[in-house]
Amino acid sequence: MQTIQELFDGILSQNSRALSKGITLIESNLETDTYKANQLVELCLQIPSKSLRIGISGIPGVGKSTFIDTFGTYLCSNGYSVAVLAVDPTSSISKGSILGDKTRMSSLSQMQNCFIRPSPSGGSLGGVTKKMRETILLCEAAGYDYIFIETVGVGQNEITVRSMTDLFLLLMIAGAGDELQGFKRGITEISDIILVNKADGDQKMASALTKAEYQRAVKFLTPSTAGWETLVQTFSSLDSSDCENLFHHITSFNTHILSTGIVSQRRREQEIQWFDDLLHSIAFMYFFHSSLRIEFVNDLKKQISSGTINATIAINKVVNEMK
Repeated sequence: MQTIQELFDGILSQNSRALSKGITLIESNLETDTYKANQLVELCLQIPSKSLRIGISGIPGVGKSTFIDTFGTYLCSNGYSVAVLAVDPTSSISKGSILGDKTRMSSLSQMQNCFIRPSPSGGSLGGVTKKMRETILLCEAAGYDYIFIETVGVGQNEITVRSMTDLFLLLMIAGAGDELQGFKRGITEISDIILVNKADGDQKMASALTKAEYQRAVKFLTPSTAGWETLVQTFSSLDSSDCENLFHHITSFNTHILSTGIVSQRRREQEIQWFDDLLHSIAFMYFFHSSLRIEFVNDLKKQISSGTINATIAINKVVNEMK
């Protein structure tokens, strides 16, 4: 049986199979896997990170997978290594996910210096999976230059990915009724780069107008990253020069956060956020550890369903039970 050290050594050599096994171990809900998963994470934490974490979001249909396929292939063709962590929505009915991102990234998936891992959201809020931070650590230990986190794409509330990435890239399209979203706080406010995607053919002129709308909008918002003015550009997967321009801007952004120490500060803050999230998860787990507690909560649900009490009264009973 493969030891954790052997699995870790395989991850260091960018062995896709070893990395997939490591992520599967991390995502496992079995108690028997928890100790091994923690061992693996501790080993990964010993490896200095050189990766740039890029969160990618946008409304469904905006072209996130196609964009990653195009830009990721450009990076790999220029000698960089890329890891893509794609999140698929989990059905609230069947609890299943399609996990078909590799099929939508046909060019990138053929590159030797690329790793693509689709994972189910598992009902987790914020567009990412519950174990995304640990998965990122494994990819960093493997030495990937760029780590893309493609979120589910749920809209304005999809901001959790900001708390685990260095750069947040928002994709938009013209003609989808989203132009005025630039004036709203939320997902636009946390963006470092906004790309108006599919800016080709009949959409080219409309995309230019949408770009202008967003450029005006971001001037009213505080930049997500100090010293970096939120960049708004058009992008077409059919125009190779757009990949070159974007790479130039991402390189400038990376240089900025490294030279100013922003990346170190941001990562420390993210560690605290990670600790808080884990603390809440453990508290939740321990509350339901007792079968009597589970029975207590189920009884409250029955009372709510029958109309005996409402949710506010029920939650107050839970608080009193915790005390």
